[in-house]
Amino acid sequence: MTRSRWLGLLPLIALLGALLGCSPQASPQTTLPSHAGLPPEAIETLALIQRGGPFPYRKDGSTFQNRERLLPGKPRGFYREYTVPTPGARDRGARRIVTGGDPPEVFYYTADHYRSFRKIEPLP
Repeated sequence: MTRSRWLGLLPLIALLGALLGCSPQASPQTTLPSHAGLPPEAIETLALIQRGGPFPYRKDGSTFQNRERLLPGKPRGFYREYTVPTPGARDRGARRIVTGGDPPEVFYYTADHYRSFRKIEPLP
């Protein structure tokens, strides 16, 4: 992502920080690297997950089976999935955040409907 695109995300990040009670003095460099490359909708979904909802999709919070076995093996019910909206999509789209644990202790993002995952950090 280019520097100008990062700068365009700063107002959204500042708003999310304010909503989550983060200090307005926090440097963008402390937030951006752990979420580099995530679409703004994923950051919004992550904030919803950390707040406990409410979630816009009926299937949000449902058990993720890990049938692809791309995530570490855990007991059934350990993983939960949440929809990351895709602008212009007529359905839920392919983007998801999958959490592990209750409360969530690990977070993964997939942009390709479970074909690949990227571990992400919770918001500060």
